[in-house]
Amino acid sequence: MGSSRWFTIGLITSWYASNIGVLLLNKYLLSNYGFRYPIFLTLCHMLACSLLSYAAIAWLKVVPRQNVRSRAQFVKISVLSLVFCASVVSGNVSLRFLPVSFNQAIGATTPFFTAVFACIMTRRREALLTYFALIPVVAGVIIASGGEPSFHLFGFIICIAATAARALKSVLQGILLSSEGEKLNSMNLLMYMAPVAVAFLLPAALLMEENVVNITLALARDDVRILWYLIFNSALAYLVNLTNFLVTKHTSALTLQVLGNAKGAVAVVVSILIFRNPVSITGMLGYSLTLIGVVLYSEAKKRSK
Repeated sequence: MGSSRWFTIGLITSWYASNIGVLLLNKYLLSNYGFRYPIFLTLCHMLACSLLSYAAIAWLKVVPRQNVRSRAQFVKISVLSLVFCASVVSGNVSLRFLPVSFNQAIGATTPFFTAVFACIMTRRREALLTYFALIPVVAGVIIASGGEPSFHLFGFIICIAATAARALKSVLQGILLSSEGEKLNSMNLLMYMAPVAVAFLLPAALLMEENVVNITLALARDDVRILWYLIFNSALAYLVNLTNFLVTKHTSALTLQVLGNAKGAVAVVVSILIFRNPVSITGMLGYSLTLIGVVLYSEAKKRSK
């Protein structure tokens, strides 16, 4: 019993560390270090996820392998992968312009976009109390935006787009892979989505971030640390997905949701301590209101089931 408890604590700690670590390292590379290639950075993440997820399933047997059953299912996985790419790339782009603290405040509005997309695409309505709980979520971001010393309009818009895409991917996943014959656990889904994402991102990086490979190699000749940063950052990106799955497996989806709410607050504090980005009392009040709204939304969802 004691060893199981410590194992769960270790998993949760790893999940927190990998989530916050990849977020802060993305910010450092794209903003402070000056590596302004978010598409290429996301490509590195997806390459690592492709290789490591295959190794975890095929060799280490972390979970049983599930096969793609049809061409139609592969098309659905490809659609999910495209939306996932849009979310991750947009999130990385926003980190060039926004501090991590504000990025996390906007990201906390994911439940709002999820509820909107679910209502539009599935015609499934939540209890009225659930929608009322979303009011402080949105109001908090509006207040935080007004009090953000480092507010950047383009960064704000692209971060909203990333948050919306993340919510859309969640809803689409529920729709496209809802039948018993098509259900994939998150690790198998990642194993199939990641190579498709690489296929989308590789031409995008070569076309939109011209000469990025040669520039990266030139940077490495001057400072070999950039290679280690990219390798470590990419491994962390996979670890986020692995620990996300394991925490859910050993606790529950609800526990993960609660931990996720707290993770945003922890990431804000850590980022402020590391990057010393200015914050205002108004901004912190707005973010706090958003977090309260997310907690209320989670409770309302739980009671409506």
